[in-house]
Amino acid sequence: MSDPATTTQHGAEANPVRDLPLHDLEGFTHRWADADGMRLHAVEGGQPTGPAVVLLAGFPQTWQAWRKVMSSLADRFRVIAIDLPGQGHSERPERSYDTHTVAAHVHAAVQALGVSSYWLAAHDIGAWVAFSLALNYESQLRGVALLDAGIPGITLPESIPTDPARAWKTWHFAFHLVPDLPETLLTGRERDYVGWFLKTKALSPDAFDDADLDHYAAALAADGGLRASLAYYRDAAESARKNHQALSRQHLTVPILGISSSHGSIPDMAASISPWADNTAGVVVPDAGHFIPDEQPEAVAAAIADFIADGG
Repeated sequence: MSDPATTTQHGAEANPVRDLPLHDLEGFTHRWADADGMRLHAVEGGQPTGPAVVLLAGFPQTWQAWRKVMSSLADRFRVIAIDLPGQGHSERPERSYDTHTVAAHVHAAVQALGVSSYWLAAHDIGAWVAFSLALNYESQLRGVALLDAGIPGITLPESIPTDPARAWKTWHFAFHLVPDLPETLLTGRERDYVGWFLKTKALSPDAFDDADLDHYAAALAADGGLRASLAYYRDAAESARKNHQALSRQHLTVPILGISSSHGSIPDMAASISPWADNTAGVVVPDAGHFIPDEQPEAVAAAIADFIADGG
């Protein structure tokens, strides 16, 4: 039964992105949470009385990036994957995509789903949000796992390398910052763009099939999804400013797990975060590129489960 804060199942009246097909995951339910006046989409399942694990995906994906990990965690944990604002079936506001503003909405959504304290695991832009969320709501977090992400103002480089051997990993940061041009060039070609990221940044080009490309391209094309996705990059300077402001007052004391991969973007996530966090540990997942939850879901699920079992 739904409560006043959420609508369960497919709730057409709650879904703000009705033109985008919903994909079900066995044992999980679609919900929309009222996150301080914004509707965020969540996919929830697993053990209702188990420790809560919240999952956030990055660009150019949706909650479905975690679907294989979710199934592996469901026998021990209450698992909640949330589409960020502008992502998947969550509402797409016109502005305010800095990670502190987004983190407040995500945390409000988790609370609306009846979760008071939780573990958080996040990849790529989702990890940007998770880092800022930890700075603001640390007392309600039990631990945070960050997967292969340069955090604005923390570990994200100030300049883009021009060496072709490295530039292919980061060139898009500058491109996404240009006003209007990405929208002009990418509208109607979302599948080509998504396909480049998923096929090039994964260690194996077979990690994603045509259905994956179709889903993520449709999510980017639907109802302002492209604009919203680019907004995270365009607001990255504000995210960095707010991160610095928060870190001038505090260090993170919540346990942090850095999950890197053998062929990812950040060789050692734990080391990159350790100057700002008092309790860090790291693991490197072999045989994976940037999209670690898709490429090695069992290893990621095991790392998260071990992190929780060890109490962070």
